[in-house]
Amino acid sequence: MHWLYLAIAILSEVAGSTALPAAQGFRNPLPSIAVIAGYVMAFYFLSLTLEAIPLGVAYAVWSGVGLALISLAGWVFYRQSLGTMEIAGMLLIGAGVIVLKMGAGR
Repeated sequence: MHWLYLAIAILSEVAGSTALPAAQGFRNPLPSIAVIAGYVMAFYFLSLTLEAIPLGVAYAVWSGVGLALISLAGWVFYRQSLGTMEIAGMLLIGAGVIVLKMGAGR
């Protein structure tokens, strides 16, 4: 169940971050509400996650998966470039997350 909480936390943070450019400095009300709701949900579910998953592992997964998803969201919604170097960086971060998970609890 705690991994589900972490997934919800990650998706909430990605949703909030994706809405951030559209909020235009919090002058646009609807995206601003999405930003605030996304971050509140993200930290709530992350706090539930930390009851069973070590902080280092949870944060590594959060940041690694979140970075990959927000990069994809920027590419899809804001037409930001996503070249070979960016993709290679995401793969390296993913490998780092896997290594951290494998070493957790040893």
